[in-house]
Order: sequence, then C-alpha cells, then structure tokens
Amino acid sequence: MLLSTNAVGTPLPARRRWAALAVLAAAVLLLAIDNTVLALAVPALSADLSPTAEQILWIGDVYSLALAGLLVLMGNLADRFGRKRILLLGSAGFGLVSLLAAFATSAEQLIAARLLLGVAGATLMPATLSLIRNIFPDDTERARAIAIWSTAFGAGSAIGPLVGGLLLEHLWWGSVFLINVPVMILVLVSGWLLLPESRDPRPGRFDVPSAALSMAAIVPVVYAIKHAAGHGPDPVTVACVLAGVTAGVLFVRRQRRLDQPMLDVELFRSPTFSGAVAANMIAIFALTGLLFFFSQYLQLAREHSPLEAGLAELPATIASIAVVGVVGVAAARLGRGRAIALGLAMAAAGLALVAAAARGPYLWLGLALVPIGLGIGLAMTLTGDAIVSAAPPHKAGSVSAITEAAIELGVVLGIAVLGSLATLVYRAGVEIPAGLPAGDAAAIRDSLASALHVLDPTSPAADGARDAFIAGMRITSLVAAVFTLAAAFLAWRLIPSTPARRA
Repeated sequence: MLLSTNAVGTPLPARRRWAALAVLAAAVLLLAIDNTVLALAVPALSADLSPTAEQILWIGDVYSLALAGLLVLMGNLADRFGRKRILLLGSAGFGLVSLLAAFATSAEQLIAARLLLGVAGATLMPATLSLIRNIFPDDTERARAIAIWSTAFGAGSAIGPLVGGLLLEHLWWGSVFLINVPVMILVLVSGWLLLPESRDPRPGRFDVPSAALSMAAIVPVVYAIKHAAGHGPDPVTVACVLAGVTAGVLFVRRQRRLDQPMLDVELFRSPTFSGAVAANMIAIFALTGLLFFFSQYLQLAREHSPLEAGLAELPATIASIAVVGVVGVAAARLGRGRAIALGLAMAAAGLALVAAAARGPYLWLGLALVPIGLGIGLAMTLTGDAIVSAAPPHKAGSVSAITEAAIELGVVLGIAVLGSLATLVYRAGVEIPAGLPAGDAAAIRDSLASALHVLDPTSPAADGARDAFIAGMRITSLVAAVFTLAAAFLAWRLIPSTPARRA
C-alpha cells in the first residue's frame, strides 16, 4: 500500500489520504461557488442596495483582488507555520465574514465584506493545493487527486449559479453568502480530525520586504486595469502600472539574491512551467468573464427567473464533472501539452458558439456551454498538475500560490476587462428615450439592471436596452474566445506532449 507522511514522517493510510482530500475539495468547492454565485444575485442586490455600475464591478472583483495580492504571502506563511493551521484559521475567518456580507445594508458595506472574504480566502487557496502535494507523494495518485481538486473548483464555479438560483427563488440575496457558514464549520471540524500538518522544516527568516513587494506588484496593476476600463487611460492608470511593474522587477531581483527566497522565480525559466501558468490564467479569465455577464444575460435579457437561470447553466456543470473521467485518457493518449491545447480550443469554440446563439433558442446556448465546461476543466487539471509537480514538497505552499495567483488574477482580469468591455458596448449602443429626467437617463446608460428599474419592461425602449446588452455579451464572448485560442496555441508550443502517465 502506498503511504504518504505527515510533518514528522508518520505514514498516512490510504483511507485517511482520500478522506483528507474530500475536506480540501469541499473547501475549494465552496470558494468557487462563492466566486460565481454572486453574479446571479446582482439583479437582486442592485434592487436592494442601488449600487452604481462601478460599484457592481468592485463587488464582483474586490474579492479576487485581495486574493491575488495576498496569495504568495499566504502560501509562504502556510509553508512556515503549518498548512493545516493556516487552512483552519482561514476557514473560521471566512465563515465569520460571510455573516457580515449576508447582512450588508449598503454597497460600501458589501464591498468591504467582499474584501475581507478575499483576505480569508487567500489563506485557504494555497493551503488546499500544497496539502495535496504533501499528502500524495506518488505521482499517479497526486495527479488523480489534483484532477478531483480541479473538478471541485470547476464544478463549484458552474454549480454557483444553480445554488444561487435555488436560494434567490425563495430568499433574499444575502442567502448566497449565508450558505458559507455551515460548510466552513464542517471543514473546520473534519479538517481538524483528518488533515495532517505539514510545513517547511527549514523556512529561514521571514522576509518582510519580499512580502510587501509581492503585493505591490499585483494590486496596482489590477487597479489600473479596472480604472482604465471605467474612466479611460489617464495619469492614474499609468502611475499604477509603473508602480506595479517596478515592484515586480524589485521582487524578482530580491528573490534571486536570497538564499531562501519567498518564491523561486527561476521556475519561470522553464517553458513548461511558465506556459502552464499562462494557460491556467487565460482559461479562468475567459470562464469568469463569461459567467459574470451570462447570468445577468439570462435573467435580464432573456427574462428567466434566478432558478431558471441556474438550471440553464447546468450543462457547464455536468461537463466540468465529466472531466474526471476523461483527463487520464487525454493525458495518456495526447500528452500533457496537446491535451491542454485541446481543452482550451474546445472552450474557445464554445465561447464563439455562445456569441452566435445569443439571440436564438436556448438549445444552442446549452450545447455551447458543454465544450466550455469540459475544455476549461481539462486545461485546469493538467496545468495545475504541471505547476505543482515542479515544486519540492517542502515548498509546496509557495508554488501552489502561483497556481492560485494565476487563477485569481484571471478572475480579476476576466471581470474587470471583459465585464467592462460588455458595459462599454452596452453604453455605446443603448438609446435614451427623449424627454426623460436626467437621473433616469443616467440610470439607463449605467447598466441594463438599472435601466429595467426605470423603463417599462415591456416597452420598446426596454427591448432596445436588452439588445444593447446582448450586443455587448456577443462581442465579449468573441474576445474571450480569441484569448482562449491564443492560450491553446501557447500550451501546444510550450508544454511537452510526451504521453504522460494516466491522471
């Protein structure tokens, strides 16, 4: 029997290994649900809290902004102080802050709660993947475990709209956060009993400048993208980009000089490693951008109820779960690089089909979601395995943070870039009826959600606003398809395709 070990080298039986994986999968499943369930609640919280279009974007991506900025630091802390300890502390914090988000009474309060959820989530994400790296030392078992972990993330992203639809059909929008509490209690109790502790036995001195530079390299760049999308390029955008790039250069230079760096930047010299990170990020960029506006499209443009909208996204859920059954065959027959490229190409085709079917019957939309869910799930599993396998077990937290940082940066960019693009196309195409008060005209121009609160939903003006929103969704889907196809080419060129062991 294959045995893994805990922090002190005690063998970990197979049954406990897979039970521990179930705990980690539950944690990442909830995080993924939390990241996508909110998109379905946007119309309801817009009616209750009256956020502006810019505040809606902040509600959507401040969570991922905090995650992306803190992941490298939290991965390092997990290596240093214990991955189980950091995971359990993060789970407790995530559950408590979810209560604050559920009962927020203003857009500003909800943004602040989402920020704190991102801080707590940053402790969870690297810990789950790094614990897998140490619980499953055998390559074949680890690949299968990462496939299950990736499936939990992909399924959570797709299940989020369905869960949100069920809740919003009967409860208020805050219920989409309240479901976090019992799940986090379960993770706390079962994690305490089942998870082994592991850490870097020789972590060295904690380097405060590296921690600060890791955050300073990511946060300003993401803010610059958001600011440019909302206000256009200006001195603030340029200053933020320069600040982020400067901090990134200083971070890399510092890591190369340290005997025990926070992050081994030399890994990026490997085409396989850097190609896997890039493909992972672009895949999530496209998927998150689609989900952010697709749920609004189903409810506002096609006039589905929240439950109907969640059910309409079910094909992507089923396809992402099916990845576990096909990932091993794809990796064994095609090799890792070609299998990742195939998955991304399938997702690109699905995104293009979404654009083509946006004005047609639902059947074609449902069919378009299948290659998206299957392709993104396949690519995420194999890129995650490639990244984590590059790390020695004692540095699993730091390298796992690269995977999570790529995922969360993709989430931020997907919402900021693709969400903002959809908004810009909508605003360029929407027609304001003559004679409306200035406030009503501004509301119509702001977003489709606010337009339908001002206009008669059955009026020609409301139909025109829906048409403008659909035009934005179609263009955004095509842009996401182009990016995903470029990622497929990148994976095919950079990641070796020697037939791999079955995952």
